[in-house]
Amino acid sequence: MKGAVLRKPGGFNDIYKHKPGADKDRTHYCPGCGHGILHKLIAEALEDLEITDRTIVISPVGCSVFAYYYFNTGNLQVPHGRAPAVATSVSRANPGSVVISYQGDGDLAAIGGNHILQAANRGENITVFFVNNAIYGMTGGQMAPTTLEGMKTTTTPYGRNPATDGYPMKVAEMLNSLYAPTFIARTSLHDIANIRKTRAAVRKALQYNMEKKGFSIVEVLSMCPSNWKLGAVESQNWIRDHMLEVYPLGTLRDRGAEVAPRVRPRPELDPARVRETLGLGEGSGVKLERPKETPVYPNPSVRIAGFGGQGVLSAGVVLANLGLEYGYNVSWLPSYGPEMRGGTANCSVKIQDGTIGDTEATKPHVLIALNRPSMEKFEPIVASGGTLIYNSTLIDVTPSRKDIRVLAVPITGLADELGNTKVQSMVAAGAFAAATGLFALDDIIRLLPSLYSGEAIVKLNEKAVKAGFDFVRGIKS
Repeated sequence: MKGAVLRKPGGFNDIYKHKPGADKDRTHYCPGCGHGILHKLIAEALEDLEITDRTIVISPVGCSVFAYYYFNTGNLQVPHGRAPAVATSVSRANPGSVVISYQGDGDLAAIGGNHILQAANRGENITVFFVNNAIYGMTGGQMAPTTLEGMKTTTTPYGRNPATDGYPMKVAEMLNSLYAPTFIARTSLHDIANIRKTRAAVRKALQYNMEKKGFSIVEVLSMCPSNWKLGAVESQNWIRDHMLEVYPLGTLRDRGAEVAPRVRPRPELDPARVRETLGLGEGSGVKLERPKETPVYPNPSVRIAGFGGQGVLSAGVVLANLGLEYGYNVSWLPSYGPEMRGGTANCSVKIQDGTIGDTEATKPHVLIALNRPSMEKFEPIVASGGTLIYNSTLIDVTPSRKDIRVLAVPITGLADELGNTKVQSMVAAGAFAAATGLFALDDIIRLLPSLYSGEAIVKLNEKAVKAGFDFVRGIKS
């Protein structure tokens, strides 16, 4: 037609800017692979249904892992098999969004088998596009749950034997045994007629998502020439000649006309009820004004690390509580081994005015290292211009970074001088306050009765905070 313009669908990025290398106008998929075809069908549907700007695509490990290169949508990469779990949280937290889980067979049917089963059983308002090529595509061509009987893979070099390897898993039929799903279909990409049917199924699944009709899944039989060791045309014929007998095409369920829109209300949290449920107190009752001086790091990200028993997690809790009293948004994320004492432990603390999107301090402004292994592990991730406070009582080496401020503080030694090694956490808190200017010493002392019970314990921790604070101030002066 005169004046017609050939272009990428609006659901795609015009230039694949996130893709490494110079060829940012091409996909990374192998020639003859079905992923590109399905991507196009989805991208066209997003544009035609006018939902591109409110769609979020979840892609886990597998050939689909780089879906974020291509789709002009919100994108999340998640661990192997966990896409339905993440899609559930994203859908519930953003009820106005269209959430897509894009998964392969090794990911969805094997590692993520229970995740997809439970999401379907709950009737989550997500759309799942399940690419079934009967093999682990990205990770080496191993047998997948969907691998056909007798099919050779890197882990079944003599062919899949049901006696030892089980039978091909029919995911669509399995999910069809559940009550909650709204739409379940199996389509194929092996010829033009079936690509058209896939196009229709993709649009119907997304339409039901828009209408809040619950869980939909489209299982798509797709070519994998590289791992099948076949040409592109041979791969299409292989689907026709071998896969269709095991995985018959068609719509297994379509309850869209009878299912009412399902909107889960977002729960409104009552602060008083949360405190009661978690056994929390009312806080200090003291309204604190922030120090007038601008802190070194206005919205710091902090990592505290050491071994169990050093008060690593307690120090993080103290900093988070102090941040709350100053009116900041805070998060505290612990990480520790199974040992009660002596095992590794660290925690991340975020203290910010704005929204905290990621609770882990992957590039902290401040690192408090209480032992040598922790310093050696986390020193490299400190942000340039950041501060490293290290426990010079136990760490007998000097940090190597030249682009950060380094403060040697005998945290354990100062606690020992007070007669109780357990107050290391408060020594560290005092050192942090002095190094950053985020908290005033007098304010920390005023808050101690809300953090600890017993006059003697409060007095001891007061001395510990002051010891850490004064030592760092002495360094600075």
